[in-house]
Amino acid sequence: MMKQRFFRTATLAVLLAAMSSQATMGQEASQKTDWLSNITSRITLNGYAQAGWSYLDSNGEPVNSYNLKRTLLWAKARITDRWSFLFMHDFSSVVQEFYTDYRFTKNKELTVRLGQFKHSFTMENPMSPTQLELIDVYSQAVLYLAGEGPDPLNGVNYGRDMGLMVFGDLFNDVLHYELALMSGQGINRKDRNNQKDFLAKLEVRPLSGLRLVASGYLGTGNAVGTAAWNPDIKEGDNYRRDRVSVGAEYKFANYAASRFKEARPVSLRAEGLMGKDGSVTSLGGYLTACVPLVEGIDFVASGDYYDRNKDVAGWRQLNLTAGLQYWFYKKCRLQLQYTRCICGSQIADGDYNWVQAQVQVAF
Repeated sequence: MMKQRFFRTATLAVLLAAMSSQATMGQEASQKTDWLSNITSRITLNGYAQAGWSYLDSNGEPVNSYNLKRTLLWAKARITDRWSFLFMHDFSSVVQEFYTDYRFTKNKELTVRLGQFKHSFTMENPMSPTQLELIDVYSQAVLYLAGEGPDPLNGVNYGRDMGLMVFGDLFNDVLHYELALMSGQGINRKDRNNQKDFLAKLEVRPLSGLRLVASGYLGTGNAVGTAAWNPDIKEGDNYRRDRVSVGAEYKFANYAASRFKEARPVSLRAEGLMGKDGSVTSLGGYLTACVPLVEGIDFVASGDYYDRNKDVAGWRQLNLTAGLQYWFYKKCRLQLQYTRCICGSQIADGDYNWVQAQVQVAF
């Protein structure tokens, strides 16, 4: 009898211990699940790829080639409701961005950004290539003056730099401002001089769909190469590097396409730009239009002018582009465009043709 009581007591103790252990393990698993769910809910992943084919016949030498222009992936982590961090990498080139934002106000009046990011000079430079209408993405003046790549003095920077920026929206989003102190040397590079560059941008939105934008850039560059149109600046030289831009964009209802389920607005964007590198002044501007024709299909047209040295003949180029794009799924599209390039004698032997096709997949 004594043995039976002991056995029952021991069995009950084991059962109670097992139940307690299972409860503890269940609680721990639940805590781990809650922690994991909390983390994943605060991280957003996005990405896109752009690839295609192009043909051009400049200088009497026809060239056609396939290309993979961009394959970007970025993660944004919302640390708190006001504090976030972003990391972006282009797998076809280099690390593009890494920065942290902190919003000091309840709404969007004041946010501070520190790190490497797209600077805000010009209307086009801060825009994603997935939003822009042209396969070649940015206009000539923006490519050269915003540091997207073609200017050998500044090198390839993809319109990005390291620095500190404050920005915000005021008066119920009617006024947007950005002020930044940048390295001036571009991405993934240590500053090669002790000067920092100042950038300011002001955007006014007086009407729905309309924005008026002015931006300016004052700085000192350190040349990483030489430019044929600016021979006085040698590699390693410090030089004045100043820019200014004024532009406007208007998006309005497309009544012709309003019968379609996903009617998009007509978009018109224009901007004039001027830059000064040392003693050389450059001028440029563009006008780009996007008109939806039928559901998912847009007509795109652009006129784009840039003179790399307004005091020396032969450095002007005018690109006239027309084409179509088909949005087959949200941010995914097919594009086909023809460009007539009208060039100065210093750029090419004569005018030439440029045909481009591209597929964009994004999420």
